[in-house]
Amino acid sequence: MRTFDTVRRFGNVVIAAVSVVALCCGAWLLRSGMGVHAPPQPSAAQAGSGRDGGPAGAAAAPALPPSPPDRIRIPAIRVSAPLRGLGLTSAGSLEVPPAGRKNLAGWYEAGTTPGETGTAIVAGHVDNAEGPAVFYDLGALKKGSVVEVDRRDGRVAVFTVDAVEVYEAEDFPDEKVYGAARRPELRVITCGGGYSRATGYRGNVVVFAHLTGSR
Repeated sequence: MRTFDTVRRFGNVVIAAVSVVALCCGAWLLRSGMGVHAPPQPSAAQAGSGRDGGPAGAAAAPALPPSPPDRIRIPAIRVSAPLRGLGLTSAGSLEVPPAGRKNLAGWYEAGTTPGETGTAIVAGHVDNAEGPAVFYDLGALKKGSVVEVDRRDGRVAVFTVDAVEVYEAEDFPDEKVYGAARRPELRVITCGGGYSRATGYRGNVVVFAHLTGSR
């Protein structure tokens, strides 16, 4: 059986750019009429600057020790969802939570845990065949919004959103999204961008946030 520390020894594996394309195929969007129920997309005003997506030099709270996360909460878009560990597929892309559990998100368990120094990755579906899923409204999130992560050690890591951006798959900025950070940072990722009947969503919505407190 793999322990948490054993899994984390492989945390420097590079995640491929196709990591979250499989977070949805848009079956519900297709069935209910393209564009009628399309999830919100971030505006240009929510884009950030710099490698971390947010303002350069933004203050961060002291890092927390490693601890697996159990739940993510984003009050502004009414998200409160359990988290499960995700690994990598044989192609080097990030695994995705089971599509049938629409209020479940996942975190890259071989990487940084939310709250410790580095870049923690959380991903979840935007929809499934039945309708909206956990991160359907992620593109509506604004700068300054709060993301809270309940950790197994009993602490709550509190992050502030620096930017919300959308990328087409061919332009996905691996280093900006997945690259190492010198402060505690968080990325929350789902599907977004243009939509194709043949392939589903063409890109991803990415939330960039950094640790600003804990309790």
